[in-house]
Amino acid sequence: MARIVVIGAGLGAMAAAARLAVAGHTVTVYEKTSTYGGAVGRFEREGFAFDTGPGLLHLPAVYRDLFVKTGKEPLEECVSLTQVDPAARHVFADGTRVDLPNASRAGTVSALDAALGAGAGERWGDFLTRAREAWDRTRRPLLEEPQPADPAPLSREPYPALKAGLLRRPTTTLAQVGARELRDPRLAALLDAYAWSYGFDPATAPASAAVLPYMEQTFGSWYVGGGMRALADAVYERCRKRRVEFVFDTPVEAVVEKDGRAAGVRTAGGETVEADHVVSGAPVPALHHGQEVPRHQVNGTGRVTVCLALRGPREADAVHRTVVHAEGGRPTVTVLRPDDPALRPGGEHESVTVTATVHTSPGQDGEAFADRMVEAAGRAVPGLAERLLWRHVRTPEDVRRDTGAAEVPGPALAGAGGRLLPAANRSPLPGLYVAGGWSHPGGGLAHAGMSGALVAGLIVEGADFRGSR
Repeated sequence: MARIVVIGAGLGAMAAAARLAVAGHTVTVYEKTSTYGGAVGRFEREGFAFDTGPGLLHLPAVYRDLFVKTGKEPLEECVSLTQVDPAARHVFADGTRVDLPNASRAGTVSALDAALGAGAGERWGDFLTRAREAWDRTRRPLLEEPQPADPAPLSREPYPALKAGLLRRPTTTLAQVGARELRDPRLAALLDAYAWSYGFDPATAPASAAVLPYMEQTFGSWYVGGGMRALADAVYERCRKRRVEFVFDTPVEAVVEKDGRAAGVRTAGGETVEADHVVSGAPVPALHHGQEVPRHQVNGTGRVTVCLALRGPREADAVHRTVVHAEGGRPTVTVLRPDDPALRPGGEHESVTVTATVHTSPGQDGEAFADRMVEAAGRAVPGLAERLLWRHVRTPEDVRRDTGAAEVPGPALAGAGGRLLPAANRSPLPGLYVAGGWSHPGGGLAHAGMSGALVAGLIVEGADFRGSR
């Protein structure tokens, strides 16, 4: 069987490593940092713990499939999975609040009608019907199949926008969908929040981004007990059980080419490691022997994360996730309040994580922006200012330091002329493959896991591989 080197220990790279090891290959992972998980990080201090990456899991079937295909123990025996219900509480700029249930279209329609007025739920439901059409048209090519050699068909807009009148321009962006089809600034803000949560600006994101709320509201939101880092722990342990070898604190500086194909890697320490195939956790051109690996998606946004250590327990009606929509100059923020004893020093304390998407412009004042985020989060957490013990701020520059890129990759989206399609899993250099959020089918925990499955399929089945079944 083949010798395979994997560069990086992110979730997508580890998902590929576990599958390849089960297929009988000898797999070694080289990670530049001292730990695994990539963007699925953790910050701990004084008994408090916080996820510094994704806080919820969508499409858990991706990891269920990984664990079924790589061992006897299913995912639920390795981690605790709980559906978050309500899926989110939304606090709008005018003070209106609505709790949206988890994976219940009828419940969502009813909740929106009750909070925003008769007809609001129906308009949202009609929008989701059109979003489902876009999902059905793009699900397999964007999620379950390798990116085609000619991705031009995916550059066309799949969202069935309403026909434009004679004096109206066609609907091409998500913001236009909200304004023209939802006809309520609060519903438009709800739609925008789904795009921002994945790092997309609604003003420039294609209408096909409608699949993002459809995906969450159809398949649900899940929390991993102990925090999302527990999922990274479980995938790492599955790799170890399949005899994947990990070499930490060892950056890879180049992919070695021989006879026109990838033949191994060279570490920063000067060691050359031979391999039959190389899997890179990120399509970094410097690692690809001078070849410009196409990384189509550049959304220009990153995330600021503020970890809040609070005294006092959660109130009785607290919810796991609250989205506080923009008001004046405030940012729209997501407040995560998991009721998880593993994340706090005792019952009289609470760990809260506040996130907001920002444009990754250099020179931003992270602390000043964090002040605005915490002020907005006060609309979701009663008595926040009085309960605050301390805070820890993580900026896009901190993400750059840890992962190499300040941006947070979003899921692949059709339309927009193809500019939101990530790099293909098969690189231009034979024998070199790309897994993880910067590669097809894009960012997010579920999408990263799918990339690992696609890379493993391409290596194991070769040219005959047509995608996950």
